[in-house]
Amino acid sequence: MRRMEQNDYQLLDTTQATGAAAAVSDGHPVKMWTEGVPVEPEAKQQLARLAQLPFVFHHIAVMPDVHVGKGSTIGSVIPTLGAVIPAAVGVDIGCGMMAAKTTLRADDLPDNLTRLRSAIEAAVPHGMTSRTRNAKGRDVGSWNNPPPAVDAGWLKLKDEFDEICRKYPKLRHANHHKHLGTLGSVSLNKKKKA
Repeated sequence: MRRMEQNDYQLLDTTQATGAAAAVSDGHPVKMWTEGVPVEPEAKQQLARLAQLPFVFHHIAVMPDVHVGKGSTIGSVIPTLGAVIPAAVGVDIGCGMMAAKTTLRADDLPDNLTRLRSAIEAAVPHGMTSRTRNAKGRDVGSWNNPPPAVDAGWLKLKDEFDEICRKYPKLRHANHHKHLGTLGSVSLNKKKKA
């Protein structure tokens, strides 16, 4: 696998992506590590629009797996200053996932990670199946009974969540406590081609 070097990228031509006659002077650069990878025109348009957001910090970074998403491209890194975009990786996977640094090193892990992955999949709720998609109640991507650590984490967030819900009451009925610490579920409501 080739290492991504700091200057091993191409800049997105936002005028070509948006069809604008001239570049918008207040847009941020879009650095694309996509050499030899086809990028959908729709993804380029999303990236060009994202680059115009006033709270983008410095530049947008685009990875080789980039593709169009709901509101934002998947496979892009959008650093912000003074703003948080929870679904910046696309609504379908922007479900509050995070990375956590551990003390593990590569040589601490087995050569084959199948058992580890299976254990994580068994322990962490995720996904939605065709059987559960239209079911009433919680989907399989949520906790039935959150573990104590999730309840404790939720208690730290609850006051702020309640404050937000006073302004946006519909959020109270969204996935929140029961999805905290999960991989969430996937909506399969994509338009079918005739």
